[in-house]
Amino acid sequence: MTELSAFTAHNGFALPPQGLGTYNLRGESGADAVRSGIEQGYRLIDTAFNYENEGAVGWGVAGAAIDPAELIVTTKLAGRHHAAERARTAIEESRFRLGVEAIDLVLIHWPNPGEDRYVEAWRALVDARERGVVRQIGVSNFLPEHLERIEDATGVRPVVNQIELHPHFPQIDALAYHREQGILTEAWSPIGRAQAVLTEPAIIDIAAAHGASPVQVVLAWHRARGVVAIPKAADPGHQRENLAANDLGLSEEEVERITGLGRKDGRLFGADPATHEEM
Repeated sequence: MTELSAFTAHNGFALPPQGLGTYNLRGESGADAVRSGIEQGYRLIDTAFNYENEGAVGWGVAGAAIDPAELIVTTKLAGRHHAAERARTAIEESRFRLGVEAIDLVLIHWPNPGEDRYVEAWRALVDARERGVVRQIGVSNFLPEHLERIEDATGVRPVVNQIELHPHFPQIDALAYHREQGILTEAWSPIGRAQAVLTEPAIIDIAAAHGASPVQVVLAWHRARGVVAIPKAADPGHQRENLAANDLGLSEEEVERITGLGRKDGRLFGADPATHEEM
């Protein structure tokens, strides 16, 4: 795999162009998948309290034949833990399950604006970073108004915002805002859960022109836009195939053609962060 420049946030924190998603990778098979992914070349691993697999991720990391210092392990704070004391305990529990002295990156999973405790949760993440139990802090599924509010309240800007982003929902405005603010954009469900996105004629045509798979084309599209894709892959072959997309270069015209597939109703399950509540 070609060595590629990392994407860098406003504070110098850097992420590789692709990470390993672990949603639904649990138990021994989940740990094996994480270990395999690391050995294939992944250096960014993404989990969450609500995925119920932090233990498997930690076990896979510990079993991989590489120095854990080379990895960035991410987890996320659940909505039911936004209150300050609950957040403090939840972060400590995540740390213990992952088996680390300090978690590399912790995100607030959803803002849950109806509950309206995400500023309190952000203060808890700032405190965890100051105590040294977390190295970097960010958010997931935050809109610009949420991002501005937490920075106004604390003076601390997230390094990452992980959002739904794929060809049917390209998030043009959000991506531009993040770039202006020096916030890294991560994409969850980057290939649209391998559904209709991969059957788009434009993507199939581009894949044929490059001798690549539709999945690789979509992952290359993310990288070309400066987005860190977090695809889930348990099979070592799929992991290798996904990472090989880092060697695939698309033209500006091809990137724009894929971006043009965006739809007004492109969200996978209608989870609008302005109203969605996930505990």
